[in-house]
Amino acid sequence: QLQASGGGLVQAGDSLRLSCAASGRTLRYVMGWFRQAPGKEREFVAALAWNGAIYYADSVKGRFTISRDNAKNTVYLQMNSLEPEDTAVYFCGLDLTFSPHTVRNRNSYKSWGQETLVTVSS
Repeated sequence: QLQASGGGLVQAGDSLRLSCAASGRTLRYVMGWFRQAPGKEREFVAALAWNGAIYYADSVKGRFTISRDNAKNTVYLQMNSLEPEDTAVYFCGLDLTFSPHTVRNRNSYKSWGQETLVTVSS
């Protein structure tokens, strides 16, 4: 199970940190963040694999940072310099079959946490 938290309402330029805590064993996994804006499909944001490999969408590269705390089995998404275009419902997902070719594909993630809403006002 995944437990996501940390969303909120902020102004453009502000920061937020999302958290996604996983329960159970998550060996050889990928934990990823996706987001879905109104009227749009769920899109990839960032992912962190068990071996430390990190992946970002071009739209967030340089502004967002994904990291993990192994002791807490938690992955974080630090979001800086937020823009109104970042407004979306954010989801964390777990993929137990890591492949660098599929980390950006939402269909590879079989477990999802509940949504957390991020709203960035201009």
